[in-house]
Order: sequence, then C-alpha cells, then structure tokens
Amino acid sequence: MSDFQTIAAAYIATWNASDVAQRRALLQAHWTEGASYADPLMAGRGQDEIDALIAAVHARFPGFVFVLKGPVDGYADTARFSWGLGPVGDPSVILGSDVVLLDDERIATVIGFIDRLET
Repeated sequence: MSDFQTIAAAYIATWNASDVAQRRALLQAHWTEGASYADPLMAGRGQDEIDALIAAVHARFPGFVFVLKGPVDGYADTARFSWGLGPVGDPSVILGSDVVLLDDERIATVIGFIDRLET
C-alpha cells in the first residue's frame, strides 16, 4: 500500500529543488525513468525533460516555492493533491491540483491542472 503523503512530499521536494544535482537525485529516487508530466502549460517525458520543465519554472519564478495545500488523497496506484506556488512567506499566486499515477511506489505519470493563476 502506498504512503501517498510521502509520495506527494517527494513530488513537492523535486519541484522545489533549485540545485540541479539535488533535483536529479530526487527524480532518480522517486520518479520512473520514463515518467511523463503534462499540464495545460507544458509537458515532458523522461527524467531529463521533466528536469528541464522544473528548471524553467525556477527561471520564470525565482524565489517561489511549492507547498501542499490540504490533504493528499489516494487509492491503489493513484494519488491526488493540491498545491500552491508563490514567494517564500507570501500567499500562493498559483494554485493547482495534480493526479499522480505510480509504478512500484515511484511517480510514473503526472496529470496537472491549474486551478488559479495570478501572475
């Protein structure tokens, strides 16, 4: 049985990792090699492309951090949770919800939704 809270925390930590080596280590530990990510603004397949997507978010929003918003829900091999993105210590200006499909406790597919965008 999956520990969905731990999986969501690892997901958020990956997105918050601005150091390339740290982010690559998190991707290798918690994401499958062929993982896919898609939301209304971007998409990527494989750890290299997902790493590039995360780097682009850091470049676009320097000093912003992701935080989990509310409880993490899940069953079988699927988790869903909401998150916020904003400046450290300030309210989130972007809110989203993601559905994560797992393969052997690792993130295999992410389908993301932007719930609110104020930039």
